[in-house]
Amino acid sequence: MFNEVSQDIDTHYINKIIDISMPYLEKVFSKGRLDEFLKEVSYLKEEQEIKKIIEKFTESYIRFVKEDYQRTYQSTNEKLISFIEKKNDVKIIWGDCLEVLKGMKSESIHLMVTSPPYYNAREYSQWRNLNDYLDDMRKVIKEAYRVLDNHRVFVFNVGDIFDNDNITTQSVWGSRRIPLSAYFIKIFEEEGFTFVDDFIWDKGEVQSERHKNKPYPFYQYPMNCYEHILIFHKHRLDNTRYPCPVCGTLKVNGNTQSEIGLRSWECKNSECFERSESNRGKRFSLKTIMTQGRQKEENILPEDFIKKWRRDIIKFPPVIKINSKGENILGHTAPFPEDIPEFAIRMFSYKGEYVLDPFAGSFTSVIVAKKLERIGIGIEINKEMFRKAGIENIKKNIGENLFSNDNIEIDELDYE
Repeated sequence: MFNEVSQDIDTHYINKIIDISMPYLEKVFSKGRLDEFLKEVSYLKEEQEIKKIIEKFTESYIRFVKEDYQRTYQSTNEKLISFIEKKNDVKIIWGDCLEVLKGMKSESIHLMVTSPPYYNAREYSQWRNLNDYLDDMRKVIKEAYRVLDNHRVFVFNVGDIFDNDNITTQSVWGSRRIPLSAYFIKIFEEEGFTFVDDFIWDKGEVQSERHKNKPYPFYQYPMNCYEHILIFHKHRLDNTRYPCPVCGTLKVNGNTQSEIGLRSWECKNSECFERSESNRGKRFSLKTIMTQGRQKEENILPEDFIKKWRRDIIKFPPVIKINSKGENILGHTAPFPEDIPEFAIRMFSYKGEYVLDPFAGSFTSVIVAKKLERIGIGIEINKEMFRKAGIENIKKNIGENLFSNDNIEIDELDYE
């Protein structure tokens, strides 16, 4: 498709891309910003391979567009941004995740995966009533939507707990299964996400009993033997033109939304290298530019991993060991199994990308991110309660798999 020929300065392919795209570039960028962009891509005149010219031009263009969008949010915290962008092994941020998220750049995280504090399920997660809990979670989800990169994924693990809502009744007799998953799906969609899938995590045998000590009709109690792994996509409708991945020009017209909020485009450059039999141009989206360009051997998912997650009901045990006092000897009252962040990270990110867990707890997501060669960021508010166990968990699990404990660089930030 791409004939590699010697290109002189006047007929060089980057000049052709710019000439065809200039009317659109002038609409996308301000005069000063356009000058910056043209200077940025001028080095491509030294490149002879047309395919590489198109790839590098597209890469620079997407970055410039994102930077302009990021500048529209002006409440970032420079100390926090410097901490996140610093090259190191593991990043831990101690603080309120809502406030931390507010200090982060827009669309700067490639994947989010977490399990939130469950409503009144632990001593550190107490709310006056269910409405207060959901209101607080909504604020976090709203800010997470801004921080998550466009056309990316949030994997959210939550269980439907057994409790009362403390709204209509506070009596123990008013306890019921509270469908947190359903409430969260509604909140996520109201804040802009698209609900895509729900894996049921079968936790196997549990300690509680359906009828407890009364084997009579109506003495039935829900059991905590399953949880939800919810998949949400972020597709912020972006009407900015993007270059055709075949010819690299911005001479494209808007097409339909292939997914909710996902704008697609069709190339209208008559000189494009690829035209259909009916003379239609290449149809694409920003998402396909991102994904199809990375269909390489290094990104092939392991066969056993695909097989494990082929069904909607997934069975693996919870990571919890209870001693004679009813305490979890792993150091966290609700530890996160590695299976969930491993699924999220393998399925929805690439090596070298940022993975954020806003409710990090025992920092399992950060550990798995490091193992899979991503940059893991964990936010946790309960430093006094979880720091010792969390740091030990990181050193133990990463050290055993990668290198000695002494060489693990754990970067911590107290965010106020």
